[in-house]
Amino acid sequence: MGIVISQAHELMKEALNYRAQRQDLIASNIANADTPFYRPRDIDFEHMLAEKKAAMFAAKEKTLELATTDASHLHTPRATHSGTATLFFRDGHMARNDGNSVDLDVETSEMSKNSVMFNALIASIKKSGATFKSVIEASQKL
Repeated sequence: MGIVISQAHELMKEALNYRAQRQDLIASNIANADTPFYRPRDIDFEHMLAEKKAAMFAAKEKTLELATTDASHLHTPRATHSGTATLFFRDGHMARNDGNSVDLDVETSEMSKNSVMFNALIASIKKSGATFKSVIEASQKL
């Protein structure tokens, strides 16, 4: 276990791991563009990261309760999440004659967006690390 710079730093590391996993899934979709009956897969981790952020920073989730005026009203179930990212099939595109529904335009644009977010996370982690390093160096000079 290393030094924990901040809670945000830990959250950024977690997001970085999921971005790398998403990049692998998108690359797999592109590689299987000619595989019959292949359905493109993606990973949804933004909701899971938002839950972790709320838990880390003790933010109370704001919910609007459903009013019940009678005891026989149905109660709304609470959404429960396992704390892991959700893998899903990205459908909605027309399947070709071979049943494959990979759209290379969608996959390459998703890969580009994911790469930008990955690089932004790397830059943010480097910046917070440089700030931490400068504080340590300044304290050594005293």
